[in-house]
Amino acid sequence: MCKTKMAVDASTPRNTRTPKSRTPSASRPAADSSFDPSSSYTSSAAYSGSSGFRLTSDTSISSGASLSSFRDSLPENPHIYDFSEICSATNNFLARRYSSSSSTPSWRCTLRGRDVIVFQRKFRRKLQVNQVRERLSVIGRSHHVSIIKLVGACMSGDHIYLVYDFVNGANLSDCLRNKKNLNFTVLSSWISRMQVATDLAEGLDYIHNKTGLTLNFVHNHIKSSAIIVTEPSFNARISHFGAAQMCGEIEEESESAKQMEAIQEASSSSPSSSTKSKDAKPSRSSNTQFEGVRGYMAPEYQSTGVATQKSDVYAFGVVILELLSGDEPLKFKYDKKTGEFVTNSVIDTARVVLEGNPNGSGGVEGRLRRWMDRRLKDSFPVEVVEEVTRVALSCVHVDPDKRPNMGRVAGKISRLYLKSRIWSDNMRTPTDILSTSFAPR
Repeated sequence: MCKTKMAVDASTPRNTRTPKSRTPSASRPAADSSFDPSSSYTSSAAYSGSSGFRLTSDTSISSGASLSSFRDSLPENPHIYDFSEICSATNNFLARRYSSSSSTPSWRCTLRGRDVIVFQRKFRRKLQVNQVRERLSVIGRSHHVSIIKLVGACMSGDHIYLVYDFVNGANLSDCLRNKKNLNFTVLSSWISRMQVATDLAEGLDYIHNKTGLTLNFVHNHIKSSAIIVTEPSFNARISHFGAAQMCGEIEEESESAKQMEAIQEASSSSPSSSTKSKDAKPSRSSNTQFEGVRGYMAPEYQSTGVATQKSDVYAFGVVILELLSGDEPLKFKYDKKTGEFVTNSVIDTARVVLEGNPNGSGGVEGRLRRWMDRRLKDSFPVEVVEEVTRVALSCVHVDPDKRPNMGRVAGKISRLYLKSRIWSDNMRTPTDILSTSFAPR
């Protein structure tokens, strides 16, 4: 009898006894009816009437471990670094720069025990310290696997130092165009390039549509050299996330709306007054500077200096065409007849491939095979390649209103990635054959 009574008492959780005056009704379950003491979640809670589970002081070890692991997985709040910390980490900026090919000075260093890269950028529009803090706190709320995390920032004079997590890999431009060996690329398979395209599309879709930020969020630095490709799965990660907002490159919505109204008024004015309106309109304010990379800038961005999500979509389309052909966005060829350099764009060559003479040699399929990167060794699904090329060309449409939203683009690219995966699995060499002999039988 004693043993039975002790077993019953041991199975009853502590601190969950219901007062005698309060009896469970039919509409309210009893305190012990749904309680499972073996559960790691409910072992530290008791059901108290209609109020649901109530945490008690008896928190189990497993529950504490799960909460600790969940807390570690959350993104860390960005920091405002003191300038002395940046100087100490970079050896007063005398340390070797991380990349000599980048126009933005950068240093790889250790900051507060974390492996980071520090980028030095100049303010395009002077911001106050409280504005930097506000924007940094807003950007720090976002988190995506295809985006390199902004760890913190530091202000000093006309410069801002942006600190990002270090990601081991190589930028897409170097992966596609190896100067030391033109016949080699790590992206030698079609599925590896589709993996890069999918990661880039999903990351940019997150930046535009899924961050939940109140800012008019634009990346404004989409280019092949700003995309890091990692091994072994060739996942792509977007760098310089939030740099446009932190440097004052993106104008407030009210300022942007005023400038767009001025542009529309100037375009609808008479030819006699167009010269005067052009001098008065300027699409960019007198105290604002903007920069871009040739080949990635949308036509309206070149003329106005106003970066929008549609200009990001344009740059994305250029990167996809670059990924398919392996060529640079712009090529310059010297014409001996005219004595001038002729510009050849990857956009123009892609349009010729799809919109050329359908009765030409090989048709669209033949032109696609000749246009695609030869290092893929003609091993790719032609139908999927054609669809990806059409998606990219829709992104680089001259009219920004006719460019698709990144959410729609990401959906299409994901669907084409699944098609590519099926094609790749079907093309894979069988491994269940024990031995193979090619000798005559």
